[in-house]
Amino acid sequence: MPALCRDCLTTFPGGPRCPACGRPRVIAHPELFELNIAHMDCDAFYASVEKRDNPALRNKPVIVGGGRRGVVSTACYLARIRGVRSAMPMFKALELCPEAVVVKPRAAAYAEASRTIRAMMQELTPAIEPLALDEAFLDLSGTRRLHGAPPAVLLARLVKRMEDELGLSGSIGLSHNKFLAKIASDLDKPRGFAVIGRAETLDFLAPRPVRLIWGVGAAGQAALDRAGVHSFADLRRWDLADLQARFGAMGTRLWHLARGQDTRRVSPNAPVKSISNETTFPDDIADPDLLDGHLWRMAEKVADRAKAKGRAGRVVVLKLKRADHRLLTRRTALDDPTQIADRIYRTASALIGQLYHEGPFRLLGVGLVDIVPAEGADRSGDLLDPQAATRAQAERASDTIRARFGPGAILKGRSLR
Repeated sequence: MPALCRDCLTTFPGGPRCPACGRPRVIAHPELFELNIAHMDCDAFYASVEKRDNPALRNKPVIVGGGRRGVVSTACYLARIRGVRSAMPMFKALELCPEAVVVKPRAAAYAEASRTIRAMMQELTPAIEPLALDEAFLDLSGTRRLHGAPPAVLLARLVKRMEDELGLSGSIGLSHNKFLAKIASDLDKPRGFAVIGRAETLDFLAPRPVRLIWGVGAAGQAALDRAGVHSFADLRRWDLADLQARFGAMGTRLWHLARGQDTRRVSPNAPVKSISNETTFPDDIADPDLLDGHLWRMAEKVADRAKAKGRAGRVVVLKLKRADHRLLTRRTALDDPTQIADRIYRTASALIGQLYHEGPFRLLGVGLVDIVPAEGADRSGDLLDPQAATRAQAERASDTIRARFGPGAILKGRSLR
């Protein structure tokens, strides 16, 4: 059976240990050197970056997230053993793991690490579909001749480079389509490498729960439960027509995934659906000046992300959560798309001005939707605001200065509130 040592990258016919280095970190599978579609997922990415940059945290449970009123962004595996999970309220996480060290997120550090990992991937293949800062699909079809090694070896080399050069680890899922590659990457975390081959697909899926299907949320899971569908084997007993009648368009997708069929391509240009930023406050806020300061900082972050992606948005969205957890959402469509912080801020400010009486608020967010390429954005001007074009020019000049001298080189006074 084809085998690969994940430590020294030796390939050999099989066995429990590598014949070259004697180590047991061996992956063996009949189709190991025939599969091309992979999913790479960094292990506890934010927490791993924090531990790398602060060695004092190395052997401690670490939670990355907001204050006590916030939620967990991610947690290291020491904290996960205690039951801490992403998106869990911080107070609950600290009940489960009171000795945890809570670290505020450092978006710039995570983005920099992500860019470096992405560059390593691009050395292997241009067919990369990012899902987030810490995970991506890769299609390595046709790369064997270019790199002189099968995709499995290239992927093992990638995660080894991440550990050696960046101090970060990742887990690989390798299969014949995206659906199965993503499932595989979760099978052996952390520092995992799992393979799901064509020949074993049906047997592998049959006993597993349908909640593994990506995109089936709580409502979809409840609908499947009501239909008596709990495993892939249950799902496979349904005819295509019956699934379509019961679940509509989703029924077609369920029928194919029940058989491990997924024809989606790895798309480097997958559309960006929204660009947003939000924060949960440690204490409820009703003061308009404080909210205004937060709103400007968020508008800047959204604009920075839009500019970095070469995108703009036609609609500005404001999100507020009241002290009683009721969510308020407002949106305004623009005459032309924008990626300018000043326009995002002024549009969102008009929306929040209508809602101050609903406060105090525990969460504030702002974002762009109806995302389009940045070409043609912010060109039409505003007849009701003749100074808008001047402010946009000033903002782009500020961007240039900040890119050269750092994000703190120029600050708006309102951001200091």
